[in-house]
Amino acid sequence: MHNYFYVSPSPDGWQNLATDEWLLDHLGEDDLILYSYINHNAVIIGKNQNPWKECNLPAMERDNVQLVRRITGGGAVFHDAGNLNFSFIAGNGRYSTDRQFGMILEAVRALGIPCEMSGRNDLLADGHKFSGNAFCTRGHNSQHPGTLLLHADMTRLQNYLQVDPRKLKAKGVASVRSRVCNLSEFRPDLTVPVMLDALRDAFRQTYGEFIEWRPTEEQRAEIAQYYLRHSSWDWRLGQTPQFDLELDTRFPWGGVQMLLTLNEGRIAGLQVYSDTLDTGLPELLQGLLVGAKFGSAPMAEALRFSDNEQVRDIAAWLRDENL
Repeated sequence: MHNYFYVSPSPDGWQNLATDEWLLDHLGEDDLILYSYINHNAVIIGKNQNPWKECNLPAMERDNVQLVRRITGGGAVFHDAGNLNFSFIAGNGRYSTDRQFGMILEAVRALGIPCEMSGRNDLLADGHKFSGNAFCTRGHNSQHPGTLLLHADMTRLQNYLQVDPRKLKAKGVASVRSRVCNLSEFRPDLTVPVMLDALRDAFRQTYGEFIEWRPTEEQRAEIAQYYLRHSSWDWRLGQTPQFDLELDTRFPWGGVQMLLTLNEGRIAGLQVYSDTLDTGLPELLQGLLVGAKFGSAPMAEALRFSDNEQVRDIAAWLRDENL
């Protein structure tokens, strides 16, 4: 049983997310690591999001901003040098979101900044979000990645995200800027090294002594294979989907966009994009709807008996759409 702490030396979003996924696949089932990294100039989208809808791709290309797709669910965010990212990865027997969130809160409080948990995956200071989090399980390991806004440029966030106004309305705010805050607003001298020291101290207090992890040459070669996929056009963008009809809406748990291909009154193909934390939702919807008759009643009926609460929410919405 080992505890590890690792700070990536790379500012490359594809490299850092490739390393994150490699650790999820290869960490020992009795081990735990806290991995920290900074992505310079990158938009990070969730596993099931449609970048053509979520991102301002021409502006990103103009400003040399990376498009990075992560393996977890959730929405799109912008990363710069003022955004410190972390990822807890642990064997399922040692993984505990309560303990992990508690450790992050203790690190921030140790800097003299009052903070609290909000909902399932947000951390707040003075009512404003400074950390968003996601979750993923694969094999015998689980992953809890998150962000810490230290001194991020909030104006750039709005340059590259085509934010759905219904998402903002659902959260009771008028703009992206009003929803988030930098921790440097509460402690102006806060720097990345200071935050990393606070994380190390809180990690030691929570889990005990740890080893500063460094990848071996063999491990670097394996991570390089993950990098090839994370940097590929197919993984990040894929083909622009062909569809006959677009349906989209937003629920309290996230937005859903469905692109339907129709043939002889039935759903012949379905692409689903969502920023929900449930990464399996698109595949579940495809399995239930492809082959079903098109229309509010038959589509809702195809979803009605699912034991997934989000699917049932979608069924109720479709029933009222008068398709």
